[in-house]
Amino acid sequence: MTDPISHPASLDSQENMPLFSILANDIENAGYSIVQNALPKELVLSLYFQSLSARSQKYSPAGIGRKLGRTRNEYIRTDQICWINDDTDVGQQWLKWAAELQTFLNRRLLLGLFSFESHFARYSPGGFYKKHLDAFKGETNRILSLVLYLNSGWQPEDGGELVLYAGEQGKRIIKVAPRFGTLVVFLSEDIPHQVLPVYCERYSVAGWFRVNCSSSHRADPPS
Repeated sequence: MTDPISHPASLDSQENMPLFSILANDIENAGYSIVQNALPKELVLSLYFQSLSARSQKYSPAGIGRKLGRTRNEYIRTDQICWINDDTDVGQQWLKWAAELQTFLNRRLLLGLFSFESHFARYSPGGFYKKHLDAFKGETNRILSLVLYLNSGWQPEDGGELVLYAGEQGKRIIKVAPRFGTLVVFLSEDIPHQVLPVYCERYSVAGWFRVNCSSSHRADPPS
């Protein structure tokens, strides 16, 4: 798989099976998948409008690391985030779709995906996110990363492309334009990536499927 494909999507479980099969096959064979028009336009628009409505109160600067080691580092990333939960209709629809994808991928690829977390990401002009991994080998947590783009009318001069790489020292695999409705899914431990500098406001939904790292002493993710 080298080029994004277009797929007419719906929120019906059975109608999503062809899309989920494409994602599973691509992940199994290449470690990533890129699908244009992956979800219904109405849902993507609703997510976009919710991302805008949250802008004045709920966004916060994104950090690096987890828990006590989490810090803010504008040399690495400059985006702001707003977590998505089920307190709105659109949030419920998005999380329902992700849960159905999780079930399908567990059955097809036996990934052991246990939970899903997701947030809106906003990049202001000049924003970027340098090359990084979403998870590290031997520290099993995030297994599969997901990005859905919400930018209507994106133009090449707007920048903000997602670049995927083959391994930490590997060459560029592909550069993905953050066009409205484009979905990117990739293995969190295996695919380094970066967001190139943006020249207008850029909105997306980012999400991660995680394994269960809970023990008798702690819950993961923490409540």
